Amino acid sequence: MKGRMPWSSNGTFLVEVGCGPEVMLAIYKPGRGERPLWDFPRGLYRREAAAWRLSSLLGWGIVPETIVRDGPLGEGSMQRFVVHDPEQHHFTLVEDEAHHDVLRRICAFDIVANNTDRKSGHCLLGDDGNIWAIDQGLCFHPEPKLRTVIWEFGGEAVPAPLLDDIAQMVDALPGGLEAFLDAEELDALRDRAEWLQRAARFPIADNYHRPYPWPLV
Repeated sequence: MKGRMPWSSNGTFLVEVGCGPEVMLAIYKPGRGERPLWDFPRGLYRREAAAWRLSSLLGWGIVPETIVRDGPLGEGSMQRFVVHDPEQHHFTLVEDEAHHDVLRRICAFDIVANNTDRKSGHCLLGDDGNIWAIDQGLCFHPEPKLRTVIWEFGGEAVPAPLLDDIAQMVDALPGGLEAFLDAEELDALRDRAEWLQRAARFPIADNYHRPYPWPLV
């Protein structure tokens, strides 16, 4: 392990992983480093892996590769570390219309995944020029809990290609997600995806139901 990542509420570590001569940096989130929550069961790291699987099923490639492995502190998620510009996050990225297509994709992803904690700093501008969505441990709850900073597109029509991808994802379910989510969570995922297909518009923030995470960044 290289060290602990600062400002993380749960145990989050920068590690080196490798296969033979190939070595890369990864973010390791062991289950034993999680703080208990009243509304989510232990094992948030499995939701991190489920988020990558969902991104792959959608064909969107917005979540860095994430797997579950037994590491130095026990089983946890291992996610490819994204080299990024720390000065860039959602609130700065959204100022450039060139980023709006991928931010709409992340917005739709969060609706389907029921992300309860999409902070601005969870959108990274990688040195590869891509925008990556990280920190998805608080996703996939069966009850509606969407909390995100990405509300700029509220009321807009969801682009047809995104709806087509969502339809194909629904047809492919469970698509490997059953390794990480229970039957109730999978049913709720399907319901949210089908709701977004029917609505075909991004929702508007409802200030009566805590639509924003805290802190925002």
